[in-house]
Amino acid sequence: MNVFNKSPVVSKDAFVAPSASVIGEIQVGAGSSIWYGCGLRRDVNSISIGYGTNIQDHSLIHVAKSNLPGKVHPTVIGENVTIGHSTVLHGCTVEDEVFVGIKATLLDGVDVEKHAMVAAGALVWGGNPAKFLRKLTDKEIAFIAESAANYKSLAQVHVTKNAEPLDQTDFLKVIQKKANEAKALIQ
Repeated sequence: MNVFNKSPVVSKDAFVAPSASVIGEIQVGAGSSIWYGCGLRRDVNSISIGYGTNIQDHSLIHVAKSNLPGKVHPTVIGENVTIGHSTVLHGCTVEDEVFVGIKATLLDGVDVEKHAMVAAGALVWGGNPAKFLRKLTDKEIAFIAESAANYKSLAQVHVTKNAEPLDQTDFLKVIQKKANEAKALIQ
């Protein structure tokens, strides 16, 4: 969506789910995917997403025009990054090949370095309460790359399925099922 005469620039081979909102000047790299129910809004600062990155269902990515310390940060997401479901990224940097767990929150000024993993549910805001636990193993680093590659392949399946016309017979079956469910509730 165009806001303040700024429109998203999405690579032609990226996947953006039909129910995702991508608003304002946002760069989405080749092979990346933005899944169902995500909200990305860039109306006061910039958002960029590198190659092969996946933003999973119901995640929120935003920026701020101002904050209490007076430092305003863009949101920058590197290449081959996996952002787990229902994650919040706000004015932060996530470097290449990072895995961010489900429902993690990364706030203004946070910089997650390459080959890092942020635990599910973590709150990272100037280091509190998140803390460095250990360096990742080679196997864990390989998992991050594998996760990004798996989502890139899965996105292609969804691109194909979303391009198919809705079969009228299937549509009518869904409508009839919903009508029967509603009727059963009334009785």
